[in-house]
Amino acid sequence: MPTVIVIGYREDLDRALQRRGLEPYYLVQSSMGEPKGRRFSRVTDMENAQEILRAVLAARIGEVAGVLTVHEMGVFGAAYLRRELKLPGHSDPQATLCFRDKYLQKSKLPPHIRRARCRYATKDTTFAELARELGEVFVVKPATGAGSLRTSIVRSPDEYARALRPLSVQSDVEVVAESFIDAPEIYVDGVWQDGALRWSSIGRYQLSPLGAVQGGILAAHVLDRRRHPALFEEATTLVEQALFGLEAPDCVFHLEAFAEEAGLTFGECAMRLPGALSPKVNELTFGVDLLDVEISLALGEELTQPLESEAPDRFYGFLLLRRPKAGTLTQEDFERNFAFDEIEYDSSPGAPVGPYGRVGQAIVSDTDELRLEKTLGEIVRFNESG
Repeated sequence: MPTVIVIGYREDLDRALQRRGLEPYYLVQSSMGEPKGRRFSRVTDMENAQEILRAVLAARIGEVAGVLTVHEMGVFGAAYLRRELKLPGHSDPQATLCFRDKYLQKSKLPPHIRRARCRYATKDTTFAELARELGEVFVVKPATGAGSLRTSIVRSPDEYARALRPLSVQSDVEVVAESFIDAPEIYVDGVWQDGALRWSSIGRYQLSPLGAVQGGILAAHVLDRRRHPALFEEATTLVEQALFGLEAPDCVFHLEAFAEEAGLTFGECAMRLPGALSPKVNELTFGVDLLDVEISLALGEELTQPLESEAPDRFYGFLLLRRPKAGTLTQEDFERNFAFDEIEYDSSPGAPVGPYGRVGQAIVSDTDELRLEKTLGEIVRFNESG
């Protein structure tokens, strides 16, 4: 059985590999969980290319068919391993950095694309300096962060000091500061191939990932092209211009943008599978299996599955459910009040808490996108109130 090296572990990708008859070998950080019943090696830092290469060489895995990653933090290492092991797929670590470092990415965008003003912040950088350059409100985050972790909105010197505490700020390229954009966020999940957009869908967050990191409930749903033709046209143009300017390789991507009155403003773009339940929601809505596409690209295969975005019969959305702010909830409480396509909710006191405070997850759908959005909002409020 051919072996695929996977940086990080994700249950839905593991199932997709098994369906393909592929044997995964995982490189994982112990702090992020360890796969049960699978071969794996632990590493301290999946961003340390030397460490992951040493782990692979020491494991004596045998014949390897490809490398892929399920985490933003593994994108550089995956490209590095492909180059060193002479495997198919994108293998240019330098080009990959433009999809990891927020400053490098925004600097390489074509000049006409709207984006936040962005610069590195070092241990010598003061609040006053950033406020003069970026505005009275700005954002501080890791230059190579993911999922809005350790990201803070800063409005004062005290908030700036608090924002830096979880960041070591020992490196001059560790932290970026960006001008704050106060606008709703949309995202584009898609496939880029041969320098062109092969397929895409657009979704909208009920609450931004940053809001979810700060205690909110992450929820999102796909949009109906028939209801938002202008938005879809503008988003397609933004994606094509941004990824072409960034010289994106063949990849599955996740691009975020701010929907301002003047139009879309580029947020950032990741060269990886979308997170949370987005792959499942895309497959249910459009029949496009991004997990399988990711595997095909890692194996150097031609993409054979149809990638089309015809008007679907139903639209799907997802929620990462939390414990309520007061009281308790059980899965039965949710099911008595709402109709779900899928739901898992662990109300036990010792339930493991995942990213964004998740103790459960749910998928809902509707034939009408606006009703779906309304239902998601109602579930969010129900989850919050308990």
